[in-house]
Amino acid sequence: MKENKLIAEFMEYPTSSEYWKDGRWEGEDYKDYYYVDGKYDECWGSSNFHVDDMAFGLSWDWLMPVVEKINNTERYEVCIGDCHCHITDIENDNHKVRALTLSLQGETTMGAVYLAIVEFIKNQNN
Repeated sequence: MKENKLIAEFMEYPTSSEYWKDGRWEGEDYKDYYYVDGKYDECWGSSNFHVDDMAFGLSWDWLMPVVEKINNTERYEVCIGDCHCHITDIENDNHKVRALTLSLQGETTMGAVYLAIVEFIKNQNN
């Protein structure tokens, strides 16, 4: 899932081969595995996740650290409502909000937040 890879790179999660430099996570078979500190994959018994197994769109536990990272920039603010999410670019000129960068709706609140974050990161990368 390319969206999960996009978010993992935004979060600056190291690839498993970068994190474990002993050679056991190298090669083509492991290119899309990331080490996610604080998360544990009980099925595989490690903190190494393939991008398809990351749960950014399924779990608030995965999604909220991304929201926090955006909010901690002090330039952007994520506002979450019932089935919608706004990510605002705040430029402090007499405490006015200058530009609304993104406002997305989804079938669920989590879905709206996930979509807004993906679009936000895409915009940041351009």
